[in-house]
Amino acid sequence: MEHDLKELLGTTADLLRSADEGHSGANDFSSFKSRAEAMTDRLIDAMFPRHAGKPIMREQALFEAADHLCALLRALSYDDARAEAVTRALISALPEIYRVLKTDLAAAYMGDPAAKGVDEIILCYPAFFAIATFRLAHVLYLEGVPLLPRVMTEYAHRLTGIDVHPGATIGESFFIDHGTGVVIGETTTIGSGVKIYQHVTLGAKSFDTDEDGMPVKGVKRHPDIGDRVVIYAGATILGGETRIGNDCVIGGSVWLTHSVEAGKMVLARSAVMDSTLKRDIMQSSSPEDSAML
Repeated sequence: MEHDLKELLGTTADLLRSADEGHSGANDFSSFKSRAEAMTDRLIDAMFPRHAGKPIMREQALFEAADHLCALLRALSYDDARAEAVTRALISALPEIYRVLKTDLAAAYMGDPAAKGVDEIILCYPAFFAIATFRLAHVLYLEGVPLLPRVMTEYAHRLTGIDVHPGATIGESFFIDHGTGVVIGETTTIGSGVKIYQHVTLGAKSFDTDEDGMPVKGVKRHPDIGDRVVIYAGATILGGETRIGNDCVIGGSVWLTHSVEAGKMVLARSAVMDSTLKRDIMQSSSPEDSAML
């Protein structure tokens, strides 16, 4: 390496170090992401050891996960007592998380004719990893742990393209088919037996700002989805006051910012218009003309 380049690298490092002083705080996050990702993997391995990336015993997986979690909490300035309490809460929640994940697996199997079995869903379906990671992160979110739940769900987001905020509330038997591009916001609530397809957004319509123009935190911004709702590909449902009732069907590419009563079907206007136009043409055309449609 040329002397001038070495000098430039040293000077740049000094400038960055100087600019960083007093800005990033005392916490050391140098291995935070890698530990959070390893912890997530080990917790899922402990629940589904037959499908783990390497041969592993449940006790070993749990020990490794707990070790990572303690280190992560120390990085967040938790003392030993608080770290142990959070670790106990997460480990104690695993049997219930496992039970709920089994309902998610059953929903995937029943909701997708292409699924040949549970093993295929665990190993191949990106939604399973995203949902499992969310359910783990949600426990830590409820425990008030900062940052870590988001790092966990962003790990799943990076691997699957499914972005579920750990603050969302999601019922049992949840299935995301295909999954790419799905976004579920922090204050979303989703009932039981819900199925959504790729590129669905459950997001915020807008948000309030304070007198300094900063966004107001901690307010309801995302929709509520009832039980047994199906939301097809590309649908966008926005707003903290938007309620989708039980047993609704939301068609593909629908844009919704208002509530829908239970049992209703909502279709995109363009799809309805195209369908109506085609039917009218079919009814008014000769057999020869109809064959061309």
